[in-house]
Amino acid sequence: MWQVASEKLNPEVQTLVGHEGRVWAIAFHPNGQILASCSEDYTIRLWDVATGNWLCVWQAHDRWLRSVAFSPDGQLLASSCDNTIKLWDVKTQECLQTLRGHRQTVTAIAFSPNGQQLASSSFDRTVKL
Repeated sequence: MWQVASEKLNPEVQTLVGHEGRVWAIAFHPNGQILASCSEDYTIRLWDVATGNWLCVWQAHDRWLRSVAFSPDGQLLASSCDNTIKLWDVKTQECLQTLRGHRQTVTAIAFSPNGQQLASSSFDRTVKL
């Protein structure tokens, strides 16, 4: 992690270590105290921003993950793998729903500001809501 508003020559605050594969995406929880990361090791990790320790790890998909995004209220986490998106309950780590519709790998996901919609982009050259 990096200190953005820093005049230091090297503003790095800490390095989070734990994934066993390349990390493809990260997302801050709306409260700013938790960071989600997803990796080629098929897992999502939630990190305590203050300490740099991981809070939990869950096997999210059966292949490597491309992106993660928190809902604006912080209760949901979306993750993408191949052509699917999963919606997770952050507290229970339970998969609530699997969204299908893209024909190729989902590359990015984002919630709308009100949390009522999820946008996704894909190698199939589409954006879906």
